Amino acid sequence: MVEVQKKCKVAWGITGGGDKVAGIAKIMIDLKKQYEHSVDIHVFVSKNGETMLRFYKQFDLLKQEFSNFAVEMNPNAPFLAGWVQSGKYDFLLVAPASSNTVAKIVNGIGDTLITNSVIMSLKAFGTVYVLPTDYQEGVVETVIPNGKTIKIQVRKEEAEQTRKLEQMAGMHVFENPEEIRHIFKERYSK
Repeated sequence: MVEVQKKCKVAWGITGGGDKVAGIAKIMIDLKKQYEHSVDIHVFVSKNGETMLRFYKQFDLLKQEFSNFAVEMNPNAPFLAGWVQSGKYDFLLVAPASSNTVAKIVNGIGDTLITNSVIMSLKAFGTVYVLPTDYQEGVVETVIPNGKTIKIQVRKEEAEQTRKLEQMAGMHVFENPEEIRHIFKERYSK
């Protein structure tokens, strides 16, 4: 009798942060293909994440690529918070995480699908990885959907919220989308 190996499951949350989202979408698709036999990626998009993905023309692509793709109806629907608490997922990854999402998590405000799920995962000693759009104070360049590069300012206040996020137990904060590949490699490569 052939033993069927059960796939690991990862919950990937997307919020309304637009910076680097096209690159993040590419990484998501690459990882899905690379780990297709061992990892099942379930995608959860906040309401503002849907707006942002549509603006950057990534919504239809990701919805087509991922069979487990859900958009927030309210903070508990789909029931991601309960699923992360009960251990259905190996970890919760939020990439990108807007400055609004980061501030809410730091201040214990779980009024969106993603913020509620992060808070509930941490309460249950789960592991959470977060890629904030506003990581370090200063001016950064970002590319908007028409291909134009614009400069935006990450204020001291947003950077301070990210520093607070880094101090939370169970939280792993990183700056570069390429680090997502390393997370998967560390966890799932033999």
